[in-house]
Amino acid sequence: METILKKIQDTVIKYANVISEILKVDIEIVDQNLIRIAGTGEYEKGINQSLEDEYVYKEVLQSGKHQIIREPGKNSICQKCPKRFTCIEKFEACTPIKMEDEVIGVIGLICFHEEQREFLLSNFDTYFSFLEQIADFISAKAYEKKEIENTETMIGVLNSIMENLEEAIIVLDNNDCISHTNKNAKNILEIHDEFHHKVILIPTGNYILEQQEYELIFKGKIYNLVGSIHEIHMKKNEYDRMFIFNEARVIKSKILDMTNLNHNLSLNKILGESSKLVNLKRRVLQIAKASSTVLITGESGTGKEMFARAIHNESNRKEEAFVPINCGAIPDTLLESELFGYVKGAFTGANTNGKIGKFEFANKGTIFLDEIGDMPIYMQVKLLRVLQEKEIMKIGSNKAIEIDVRVIAATNKNIEEMIKDGSFREDLYYRLNVIPIEIPPLRERIEDIKVITYYFANKYAKLFQKKFIGIDRSVWTFMLSYSWPGNVRELENAIEFMINMMDASGIIIPEILPRKLTTIDEGDQKQNKAEIFDLDQIEKDTIKRALKMYGSTTECKQIVAQKLGIGIATLYRKISKYNL
Repeated sequence: METILKKIQDTVIKYANVISEILKVDIEIVDQNLIRIAGTGEYEKGINQSLEDEYVYKEVLQSGKHQIIREPGKNSICQKCPKRFTCIEKFEACTPIKMEDEVIGVIGLICFHEEQREFLLSNFDTYFSFLEQIADFISAKAYEKKEIENTETMIGVLNSIMENLEEAIIVLDNNDCISHTNKNAKNILEIHDEFHHKVILIPTGNYILEQQEYELIFKGKIYNLVGSIHEIHMKKNEYDRMFIFNEARVIKSKILDMTNLNHNLSLNKILGESSKLVNLKRRVLQIAKASSTVLITGESGTGKEMFARAIHNESNRKEEAFVPINCGAIPDTLLESELFGYVKGAFTGANTNGKIGKFEFANKGTIFLDEIGDMPIYMQVKLLRVLQEKEIMKIGSNKAIEIDVRVIAATNKNIEEMIKDGSFREDLYYRLNVIPIEIPPLRERIEDIKVITYYFANKYAKLFQKKFIGIDRSVWTFMLSYSWPGNVRELENAIEFMINMMDASGIIIPEILPRKLTTIDEGDQKQNKAEIFDLDQIEKDTIKRALKMYGSTTECKQIVAQKLGIGIATLYRKISKYNL
């Protein structure tokens, strides 16, 4: 490994020549490995040679103190030297070269003639002080070289780290020009070899995950980025500041990935084989690639958010954000800031950094407004403006922000009735209901119950580390005849209960069903005794209504027969009789 003096050998040789010229003596400079780095006169021929037998130099290197040999060959240090009886030197003075507390070399001053010796001794203190000053100069150069090496090493490590970071990084010089980038920054900013181009960084005032949002202007193009700026305290002008960043949309997407479940849900993952569900999926595919608003209606637990996600993931926006928000779960006073965000200092108690709203998060993607029927009237007015103008305005700001967001809303309420009683704006309803989608309740697609049941049974058996073999046939009588008012959500809860109660046999039996599934609902229907109806017509209407409610497959007809209290053969005969 090269010593530090070897690395600055050209400089050391210059200093050796200066000393020799001024003091009229021969100079020899060795490093800590006793390699001659510089020499004058006879020593010049042996530069880079090893001087293992130079005992005086060894002593100086070990002790860190100067040595003056007035009578070479007779000094105690010379006793081990094999040349002590034939030594031709007349005088020798050595001083260490120190860098901090380390001795990195020795300067040797040698006289071969009496004239040289007498000249040197005539003003020795001055000349030796000069020698020590030269040692300090060499030390300073060595230290400078070491600092440069440390800086280059640090830059090398920094560059290596930069290239392997997930974030993008640009290094700016003191003129705000790019002096270095990593590959991720090159990809985002589309940089090829355009170094030393000026960039402009403008903070927007928004923060995402406590990081500042910036507009970066480079070669006339504006980039929305999120990151932080770090000062680089280096002497080199090309390393002034480092900007560590990522695209704002990527950060937003990561935030959503951390908080959203089933974000890759597609239509083929929505379970069911009934004709109503198949037709519904076909309709979703037809409207997915449009940008019009969608209003999804259906009872609680039917899977409205699942279909909203499926619409998004089948659309051209699937690579962008899907942002769900439950309008009924957020207090009215907070809903506006959640949807549209606010600027720094917008109101008392606000985050000092401001906040980005859900609409801005969803830009280029899809926002899902669940429980839209619970949105207060004053917010309905603001939402209508967003749908009409395609822009939002943060609380506390007078600057409009253009957005490109597809809106999907959902409710289990009767919006048309709400319009009549004045709790929902008619104009907003028509803006939302451009593409209506109604999700049928589970009782109207009982063919799907078996598929969904097996899916959740396997899911919870795996989760609870229990063996699941199958379902007793008699269980289906209860499962298929129950009306499931809570729909798929209620079905999932029931199956989770059953898997918990299932014994080591791994079979779900009627005895472990939730009580509500096995309790017959007598009902409280009142008959109008004042009117008399044709019995055949009553029977026909009842069978028709039952078939519509439970379906017309073989299994569904068995349930209908059980509900009507007749045999399956009798049911088929009456269906044929009434041409149903």
